[in-house]
Amino acid sequence: MTKLTIRSELDALRDQLTSSFDPDKRRIFVCMGTGCKACGGDEILDSLDKVLKEAKLDDQVEVVMTGCRGFCENGSLVAVRPQGTLYCRVSPDDVPDIVEKTVESGDVIERLLYEMPGSVEGSARHRISAEKEIPFYHHQMPIVLGMNDRINPTNIEDYIREGGYAGLAKALFDMSPDEIIDEVLRSGLRGRGGGGFPTGLKWKFCHAEDSETKYIICNADEGDPGAFMDRSLLEGNPHSMLEGLAISARAIGASHGYIYIRAEYPLAIERLRIAIGQMREWGVLGDNILGSDFSLGITIKEGAGAFVCGEETALIASIEGNRGMPMPRPPFPAVKGLFGKPTNINNVETLGTVPHIITGGAVAYAAQGTDKSKGTKIFSLVGQVNNTGLVEVPMGMSLRELVYEVGGGVKDGRTLKAVQSGGPSGGCIPASMMHLPIDYESLAQAGAIMGSGGLVVMDETTCMVDLARYFVSFTEKESCGKCVPCRLGTRQMRMILDDICEGRGTEDSIAKLEALGGAVSKGSLCGLGQTAPNPVLTTIKYFRDEYLAHVHEKRCPAGVCEPMFIATCTNRCPGDVDVPAYLSLVAEGRNEEALLSHMERNPFPSMCARVCPHPCEKQCRRETVDSPVAIRAVKRFMVDASTEISVPVMDRPSDEQRRAAVVGAGPAGLTAAYFLRRLGHAVTVFESMPEPGGMLRYGIPTYRLPREELERDIERITSMGVKIICGAVIGETHSIETLRKDFDAIFIGSGAWEDMSMGIPGEEGCGVASGIEFLKKTELEPTIPISGNAVVIGGGNTAMDAARTLMRLGASSVTVVYRRTREEMPVQPEEVTEALEEGIKFEFLVAPVEVIRNGNNSVVAIKLQQMRLGDFDDSGRKRPVPIEGNFVELPAEHIIRAIGQKAIIPNGGPSASKWGTVDVDNFTLATDFDGVFAGGDVVLGPATAVEAVAHGRRAAEAIERYLHPDMIAHFPWIKPRSLDTTFDPTAAPLEAPRCETPKREPQVRRSCFDEVEQSLSAEDARLEASRCLRCDFGKTFVSREEVKPC
Repeated sequence: MTKLTIRSELDALRDQLTSSFDPDKRRIFVCMGTGCKACGGDEILDSLDKVLKEAKLDDQVEVVMTGCRGFCENGSLVAVRPQGTLYCRVSPDDVPDIVEKTVESGDVIERLLYEMPGSVEGSARHRISAEKEIPFYHHQMPIVLGMNDRINPTNIEDYIREGGYAGLAKALFDMSPDEIIDEVLRSGLRGRGGGGFPTGLKWKFCHAEDSETKYIICNADEGDPGAFMDRSLLEGNPHSMLEGLAISARAIGASHGYIYIRAEYPLAIERLRIAIGQMREWGVLGDNILGSDFSLGITIKEGAGAFVCGEETALIASIEGNRGMPMPRPPFPAVKGLFGKPTNINNVETLGTVPHIITGGAVAYAAQGTDKSKGTKIFSLVGQVNNTGLVEVPMGMSLRELVYEVGGGVKDGRTLKAVQSGGPSGGCIPASMMHLPIDYESLAQAGAIMGSGGLVVMDETTCMVDLARYFVSFTEKESCGKCVPCRLGTRQMRMILDDICEGRGTEDSIAKLEALGGAVSKGSLCGLGQTAPNPVLTTIKYFRDEYLAHVHEKRCPAGVCEPMFIATCTNRCPGDVDVPAYLSLVAEGRNEEALLSHMERNPFPSMCARVCPHPCEKQCRRETVDSPVAIRAVKRFMVDASTEISVPVMDRPSDEQRRAAVVGAGPAGLTAAYFLRRLGHAVTVFESMPEPGGMLRYGIPTYRLPREELERDIERITSMGVKIICGAVIGETHSIETLRKDFDAIFIGSGAWEDMSMGIPGEEGCGVASGIEFLKKTELEPTIPISGNAVVIGGGNTAMDAARTLMRLGASSVTVVYRRTREEMPVQPEEVTEALEEGIKFEFLVAPVEVIRNGNNSVVAIKLQQMRLGDFDDSGRKRPVPIEGNFVELPAEHIIRAIGQKAIIPNGGPSASKWGTVDVDNFTLATDFDGVFAGGDVVLGPATAVEAVAHGRRAAEAIERYLHPDMIAHFPWIKPRSLDTTFDPTAAPLEAPRCETPKREPQVRRSCFDEVEQSLSAEDARLEASRCLRCDFGKTFVSREEVKPC
């Protein structure tokens, strides 16, 4: 190695390195960023060296250690080139296979390839071998990170070969300081550390100061939780930042630079020291660089990890040896900074961008991005997203593209709830705003900030109140304490959030948070305090209902705030049923007590034991051991084993008893009637159909819900004294106006019975029917004969029930048509599996465009447009896009449409929302008619029966408060929990596999309406119930009863 003394020697060296580099030579690139290194990167390198020597390939295959490749979720990463294969989650044990099969034979090892997320469980998943075709990389635009995948960060020759230090040479010999600054200004580069101030303008201010001594500082104090952009860049390509630092120093006239980096980043510091040493040895750092008149020295300053030192004046104080505390501005550091001298401070990414602007030109750089936010931005994409890691994308890309295209969507198929940008000082942006482009102005308008680039993805399991508490706790602890608004304001905000998360909050707590947030933001000295309220204010703005659920209902919808619930399964149950209580009682053989426990909060145990989608099982913590408890199966045994129970009616004075009317005898209406009757009120239910049950009777086939089981649930309600009048049609036999005169309160639970049409030619006429009307007719006329081919349009419960009913009625073939993929069908996956077992066919990614009829106007076929998946839509799913000119026809004599249902609002009823449902208060379910409440499908739209049950109970509680506004509301089902079942918390969990629900054989069940699912045996039920981990142990119920109003 000879020290470079003039520019031409640098150019000659680059030419030599480039000409000697054979791009076709076989190379194995091993990621050695912190993540991959922690996953065994060093061992993989050692193993590669050993195995290649044993195979006598060490002189033919080069092993290259690289920096972070970004795909951290899938580390360790190994790329084989020029073949272009990327292997994920590689372990040292995989090395022999990689050498033998891929390096020597050119074969691909399937198990090590990237696996696309989101495939249907149990099916073969799509794997990608070519690294450039992996969506995570395909949608990125690596400029600053562009070399990370192919250079050794500890080898300056790799950097020079790829064009490194050409920008510095150009700045030294072809440009004046003013020209350098002008070039950066024209590029539109803005500070990537959070503020977004124009970089060139910052340099210009410092350059204009008349001082013999100036300083340049690289702020590498990256302290945001979940952020690792700067650290990874320093680990993977330290020379890019160092070259940018030198160019910046040249522009402002600085002769010494500091790199302020956390001591807790040892790998980044190690590689920085190596790079700085190499710069000195090669002549691109020190005195008279490359023979120019420019000299530069660089010092690494290791910080102690104080978050506030990310603020530039606090950082300067720390370098000077003082406590890291912000100083009032002005004067700004550009005028009076480090040691009182003019100082320019930029972060790692900003400086790493500069060499690309100088070498490629401002125009090329500014061609990317938006009008006011140019170029690219690096993000650390973390949280509940499939592809966590480091990404570089063009400014202006939408948040939706970043989360779904690059990030691969939300983990485990869950629903996106929000993203949080900008670290602990950033704001939370709801899923409904994922169309926002990533630029400084758009994020600011949404109440968020770009920050340094941390982006946290959250799903429905994230509690936004708890999230706000986490970030405020962080800023409270990291506050330097210099100014009162930040020191005490963040503490008070955290304490209020503690109250809300622990069930002590009130609506006034939310108002105090908003007021405090504004005061802290306006009164704090530095950016830490000024932005600390952002997570709180944005979560209140976009997720106020979640805060209200915490303070009004004492309920955490996400199931995170543990003081508010007994167990995660109970919290996830819409009916708020004490699941561990009845499981533990069944485990001890106390089935009647178990059923009574269920009836405390849900009067439909038979129905829920059969048709509930069991969301409780999705939150069962037993899954962390093996698989969730089969809660619904245990419940099925419980209700079958103990049928004769009764629930007492409250004995209250006659002057407190009132008369309530319920419109609709579906699950919502009957539940409201049940709880109102338990409170001692006289209840009359008005039902338009011949029999009570609503959608449970007329929308769910008997093979899923036998009528005798439904009758059993209903009889328990009527035996309490609830009166049901069938054939009562509101608007004909009765009116809302009359009911309001005759009753003290009214609950409307009229459901969603009106179907949605497809709007295609040929739809009107015989042979095409509504799914819900078809199921209703089957209930009223159970012997309807069906022959020929049948096609069902839709992917929900109604579509699946209609398809399986058609098969049982004698259709020769039944095909379900859905415009999306199987994975996206809203119906429960087990329903699809059972339908396939029964011989029902499915056609995915097709949409109906015409019903084909013959000369007699009879249906003979349906014409379908073939679709493909396009861009992601607001639901987080890829939008089906027609494939032009691609059509198929399915023969059909019967077509059932089941693509959605609309609410039925009684004539003369309350106002409707913009969605066509009854407009109600989200918590009391009160309508705009005094004393009239509504719930179930008429409010929610088509929903599950258990959600309707939850609405019924909530409405009953609200009606009680309405009927007795001056009394403290006491509800028998809300009381301190008393459970005397035995449990040993020190014992290991029961080792037993999950007991699956027995089912009738497909060839038997497809031809009859006998119930498909069967009951567990008593032994199996007790065993399955005993698998419960008893997360509830030692907990009592958090009372939701309200204090007497003032």
